[in-house]
Amino acid sequence: MSAQMEQLIAQFENFQAKVRQAEARFAEVGDMQERIAQVENSVTSPSGEVTVVAGAGGTVTDLRLSAGAMRLEAGHLSSVIMSTLRKAVAGAAQQQAGIVDDTFGEAFGVNTSEQVREAQAEAFGTVEEEPASQQQSSPQQQQPSRPARRPAPRDDDDYFDDGSFLRRS
Repeated sequence: MSAQMEQLIAQFENFQAKVRQAEARFAEVGDMQERIAQVENSVTSPSGEVTVVAGAGGTVTDLRLSAGAMRLEAGHLSSVIMSTLRKAVAGAAQQQAGIVDDTFGEAFGVNTSEQVREAQAEAFGTVEEEPASQQQSSPQQQQPSRPARRPAPRDDDDYFDDGSFLRRS
């Protein structure tokens, strides 16, 4: 057999192994969906007047106000509620991203958690910390993250210029 044929066979076997890995990962989708459905993130404001619980998809499942909250000026109370709500929803989104990373991150080389944190930092103008549960389980991610540079927008007309078989030699 020629060296080129052996190389093609090796590449095909490698491709088949990757397909089997992907099939195994996709078999875990049901478990991932169940774990995401159980996501819950509870955040209490620093002075304890407001507690917000957020679930999967950023759904607010509970909002509790302490007796002291009723003594706050309306504008301040509104601000505390919104701040606490954003933190609860952001934490729930980060938990969901962690579940996706646990299931597919390694197989597909994606870091959904990092992408979510970057999007949150851009949207809120701050850097959100990882939930404590994720910080303990992934020490290499405890370093402060720096925003990644966004790739330059791609012109649709250039789509086929990346090594397409349609290119003339």
